[in-house]
Amino acid sequence: MNSITLFEEDFSSFSLGPLPYDPEHSAMGEYHHYPSPGYSGSWYDPIVNYNYKGPSWIITKPHMDGKAILEQMRVQPMGDRAALPTLAAGEKDWRDYELTVSLRPLTRTFASGILFRYQTSMMHYALFLVEGGVELHRVEKYERTLLGSVKADWDCDTYQELSVKARGDRFVCSLNGTPVLDVTDGRYEEGGIALSSCMPAQYARVAVTADGASHDAWKRKRSREEEETRRLGGELPRPVLWKKIDLADFGAGRQIRFGHLKGGSEMFFVICQHQRRVYKDRYPFISCMTAVSVDSGEVLWQIGEPRDDEDVIQLTTDLPFQIYDIDGDGIDEVIASWDFTLKILDGRTGQVKKEIPTPLNREDPQKLCGIEFGIHATNRLNVDAIRIVNVSGRERPSDILIKDRYARLWVYDGDLNLKWSFTHNNTGHFPYAFDFDGDGKDEIFSCYNLISPEGKRLWSLPIEQDHTDEIVIGKFDGKGGEDRIAIVSGWEGFMLVDPRGNILRRDINGHGQRISVGNYCPEREGLEICTTTFWGNQGIIYLHDCEGNEIWHREFPGNGNMITPVNWDGSGRDLILLNGSRDLGGLMDGEGRIPVRFPDDGHPDLCAEVLDLTGDGREEIILWDRNRLWIYTQDRPAAAGGPVYSPEKYPLYNGSNYRGEFSFPRWE
Repeated sequence: MNSITLFEEDFSSFSLGPLPYDPEHSAMGEYHHYPSPGYSGSWYDPIVNYNYKGPSWIITKPHMDGKAILEQMRVQPMGDRAALPTLAAGEKDWRDYELTVSLRPLTRTFASGILFRYQTSMMHYALFLVEGGVELHRVEKYERTLLGSVKADWDCDTYQELSVKARGDRFVCSLNGTPVLDVTDGRYEEGGIALSSCMPAQYARVAVTADGASHDAWKRKRSREEEETRRLGGELPRPVLWKKIDLADFGAGRQIRFGHLKGGSEMFFVICQHQRRVYKDRYPFISCMTAVSVDSGEVLWQIGEPRDDEDVIQLTTDLPFQIYDIDGDGIDEVIASWDFTLKILDGRTGQVKKEIPTPLNREDPQKLCGIEFGIHATNRLNVDAIRIVNVSGRERPSDILIKDRYARLWVYDGDLNLKWSFTHNNTGHFPYAFDFDGDGKDEIFSCYNLISPEGKRLWSLPIEQDHTDEIVIGKFDGKGGEDRIAIVSGWEGFMLVDPRGNILRRDINGHGQRISVGNYCPEREGLEICTTTFWGNQGIIYLHDCEGNEIWHREFPGNGNMITPVNWDGSGRDLILLNGSRDLGGLMDGEGRIPVRFPDDGHPDLCAEVLDLTGDGREEIILWDRNRLWIYTQDRPAAAGGPVYSPEKYPLYNGSNYRGEFSFPRWE
């Protein structure tokens, strides 16, 4: 049967130089859509390696024939949690095909080769040239299984033709036209392709072909899925532009909070610019704070001097400020740390109502976690983040938690009197407050520690490495059962924990960066838990059931995926916000489809947030960059009559770039 070409690449469409990469290898992509500029053709790089500052892949013409080739430049041995240099392409639903690559390893030291049935950079098959032969691996997260190996001659001076024919669960692997391995394995039934090597290697040609029957079957399946996605998209509201706000010279990245600064129903936002101290992003401080009306776009007040340059968006931490009615007078205050003071500002004017100095850095820095250079850089605390909590047991939260980057917490009452401080190993990024025992007082879950309302450690998880990035706590099973703690903790993975500190489920599935809980699949029992990765193997989204079992996984080529639950149509089914990109973003459903895309209207897409601004229970999508803030709403009114779906969401007064998002079903 005639073969049909699915994919072909000779790199002739590329200019000399590196493929797009982030020269800073920064954390911007954790929660900003921050694509690296440049042309990447049909390829994308799913690996973020902060230990390597140069490009991984370059286009070069080293040979006298002047033909372009792709060269992998890094040295990255296989090992525990090693993210190998990888460049991916193709369709994740390809099934039976033949992948052929012209490859020249520049050394025999470590493996070079190709990946097939590629689902993510952590789940695929790998065919490698190794010292003395050829190996076939199955990669499943951090487990690498050798499926077959054979001795074979090859050299580093000429191009080797490496190919694999995947049909069903049988893989026939060839070197220079000669079959060398014939292996059966049924773990992955479909997936794209990728190039991958542990050492510098050159790739001259890539081709993927399929027989007519396989191609036709794939096209029919793809057509059905695309039609279903279009049908869903037609049933759901489309995003339409509702408001545009000019951020003039006071714009910033995801350093924004929303609240009612005048009391009443009018919504405002406060956006903060920063400057840095000492080292990278570890000691940023607020340099300008601007309060803006969402309704009119007019500036209510401004403190500090704004500046209009790229640095104001390039911050990869929180800034210490929240909007909250801390004194209960019906008007929100702004609670912020500014110039080594903790301040409560009048929301209407920005004037100081109360303030105290931040704590003195008295503790031995050698005994604290994450103190750069092992020395306190300033006499007083440079506050990393602020959270409103209720450890006093009052009718409403009235206590203020502050923290440094990784080591210490302090809790104050609403009059700025110190209640207690705490340190034990790592704080994580944004501690969570939750009343586990129903006594009206919050316990604090911080990294791996549960802390009593009096500041005493109740228990710690048996984990000493990395730290918790995001947390969600609540009842996930849909039966009103026991509360669960769901966390993503970097290289320590995704965990589901009970209130006594027992780990019920753990999946080390990449560097866990973000987490959300929502009613993504109403036909399933309970709520679903969505997580995503960043460092190392980036852009992998997992959906888990209420017990923490994986439902599916997908790898996305774009960064900045918020995975925030969105009440978009009021039906009780939450969608998942990826990012604001027209091509790489949108709203995803619980099946991994993206039925709602943003329009091609030149909108900003650096930052994204979700909030009900029209008051109909459904949520708007807020997109912004350094200069503009645009708000999208639905193109049709909410359904009339009957109860309104108004899920319980994270309170506005605890904004953070490190908060796990949730949407607990509620009908009003």
